[in-house]
Amino acid sequence: MRILHHDGLEAQHTQELAMLTITLGIDLGDRASAYCQLDAAGRVTARGKLPTTPAALERFAAGQPPERVVLEVGTHSPWVSRLFAAAGHDVIVANPRRVRLISAAVRKSDRLDAEALARLGRLDPALLAPIQHRGADAQADLALLRSRDALVRTRTLLVNHVRGSVKALGARLPASSARSFGRSVRPHLPAALAPALTPLLDALDAVNTQIAATDRTIAQVAETRYPETRRLRQIAGVGPITALCFVLTLEDPQRFPQSRGVGAYLGLCPRERQSGARTPQLRISKAGDAMLRRLLVTSAHYVLGPFGPDTTVRRWGLRLAERGGMNAKKRAVVAVARKLATLLHHLWVTDEVYQPLERAA
Repeated sequence: MRILHHDGLEAQHTQELAMLTITLGIDLGDRASAYCQLDAAGRVTARGKLPTTPAALERFAAGQPPERVVLEVGTHSPWVSRLFAAAGHDVIVANPRRVRLISAAVRKSDRLDAEALARLGRLDPALLAPIQHRGADAQADLALLRSRDALVRTRTLLVNHVRGSVKALGARLPASSARSFGRSVRPHLPAALAPALTPLLDALDAVNTQIAATDRTIAQVAETRYPETRRLRQIAGVGPITALCFVLTLEDPQRFPQSRGVGAYLGLCPRERQSGARTPQLRISKAGDAMLRRLLVTSAHYVLGPFGPDTTVRRWGLRLAERGGMNAKKRAVVAVARKLATLLHHLWVTDEVYQPLERAA
């Protein structure tokens, strides 16, 4: 027999009980979202569709009893998850890699997908490997980094197109960095290709200008809003962009009880597929944030490159690269990137002064 000493305690218990017994699955769409509500016995108590707008979802969330809400990661899931959480619901954002029941279903519709999410969330939320979306401010700052990443990939596309077009006529352009590519190759363009490629070089110059301006903004944001990035920039090869991306992607370093767990979170650890006595060597999982993984690999290339300073991590990586084999250098780069992720997290949580040649590899 449960004795209640206060009306507030009883209300809290009722709210917690309802949150455990009522499950709402929402299949988010760009214009409209389907939902399905289940009771404690797994019976469907409500179905429907509503516009995927903040006003419509806010009204819907406010009119529902406290319940478990299950979403799938997507374009709209960050703001929708924050909206339902603010309304007092227990929100679970399912990892799409774990929801193969939906993606591989023979019969697939928004209505069925919403019910599948609700039933999976009702059964055991751990099966969905739920993720935690970052806050609105961190998401806005991360958008700055993603915009720069899009500009860099655009620059690479333009450079490769110009070089490929010139090679197709039997000519070659001189070696040049991406930043100075436009002004370096203009005098060497074949006359027949000048009308076609000059506009691309003009666009390339504009993209370089935007990248430089974005770099300055990122450095200012890292210095003023995220002072913890100064600890991470102690490592040679880790600049404001990589440090800020690391902080914004992890957001809360206490999520990881051990620093070595960050490498697996970012998809830098090999996949496992053990069967009996057979344990094959597999590629890395690439399960985490792709942009941060690319930045860490770029930093690893610098650490192992000719301009990298003498550090314990560099010595360890070079020993891996010297073991031979066709892919030894590639494996060493990935291993150093994973080591950098571990080291960055350790510096973040401990606020230690980085000792390049004293920390054991």
